[in-house]
Amino acid sequence: MILIVEDEANVAHFVKKGLEENGFEAMIAFDGAMGLKLLQKFDFEVILLDVILPGDDGVAICKKIRALKNAIPILMLTALDATEDKVAGLDAGADDYLAKPFKFQELLARVRALTRRKNYVLTETILKIADLELNTQTREVKRNNSLVELTPKEYQLLLYLLKNQNKALSRTQISEEVWGTSFDRGTNVVDVYINYLRNKIEATPNSKLIHTVFGTGYIFKET
Repeated sequence: MILIVEDEANVAHFVKKGLEENGFEAMIAFDGAMGLKLLQKFDFEVILLDVILPGDDGVAICKKIRALKNAIPILMLTALDATEDKVAGLDAGADDYLAKPFKFQELLARVRALTRRKNYVLTETILKIADLELNTQTREVKRNNSLVELTPKEYQLLLYLLKNQNKALSRTQISEEVWGTSFDRGTNVVDVYINYLRNKIEATPNSKLIHTVFGTGYIFKET
């Protein structure tokens, strides 16, 4: 079941109808408070969360959901399409971001990608490289036995890099896997988050793990 948190009734009902025509069940909440109440009563596969809502906005609601340790995939819907707006939503814990107006087929594709990701079970519990460890059960990251605090999106990025260490990854590959979107060459979100991650896991020049592959993207490997 999909939860649609959207205060514009025509948009909410349009999305609900489209999802139901494609085999999904869907429920609508017209504000964040109602959405949180429904989240406590029902099991949802994905949340479609508008940013501009009455009361708490979508970014605040996203933070509240993540504070409850709820890992349900969240796709934010908003008319705000600047890079800083995307970063704010992703830092709050969103998994993907779709700007209005959007084509329903793109929304549907992203919902399907998020449901697949939710159902994916990672067999390895501890992933390692050099003195860095990531525990997929507790979501803890340690470097040289010191805990590293990451945002949800930074964690997902690091997880993808660890699963593909020693492979040159393009920005498109990273964007599609971590953000579930087709890469937009007009945005630098991937580079922004790579820099965030570097600042947190590479304390000294000798501890470099993320290497730039000029003309391609990045590679995660020991120096």
